[in-house]
Amino acid sequence: MARLKLIIPSQFSFTTQIPVRITDVNYGGHVGNDAILSIIHEARMQYLQANGYSEISFEGAGLIMSDVAIDFKNEVFYGDTIIAHVTANDFAKVGFDIVYKLEKIKDDKTIPVALAKTGMVCYDYQARRIAAVPEVAAAKLSAPLS
Repeated sequence: MARLKLIIPSQFSFTTQIPVRITDVNYGGHVGNDAILSIIHEARMQYLQANGYSEISFEGAGLIMSDVAIDFKNEVFYGDTIIAHVTANDFAKVGFDIVYKLEKIKDDKTIPVALAKTGMVCYDYQARRIAAVPEVAAAKLSAPLS
């Protein structure tokens, strides 16, 4: 079986902590794959906000997630806190990637939870069409947060 292989950068420009909610836990007693996608969405929103953006306010454009890839590494449980590392890369004319490394700390050890990538496309919501990546936004997200 072919496995998904994500290329994860060595450095991330943003880190946040996201506690696991009881509603994130599935019938198997751990965080479900759908909840991991929701946690990635929350990490993305916090990353954008830290840079002064949102998915509908991105230097005059909006953002739409065009694809997602998640490589699950370890279980996460209610009471755990996920440490989400986030950065943007692979900028092109109308889109770019946001890359995520999710971890948790247990017994003073860092345990990988998941690696992920979301493909983001710039979109003009008023004209209902794809838009170019704003140069100012690309430059801002390409630089590390201070």
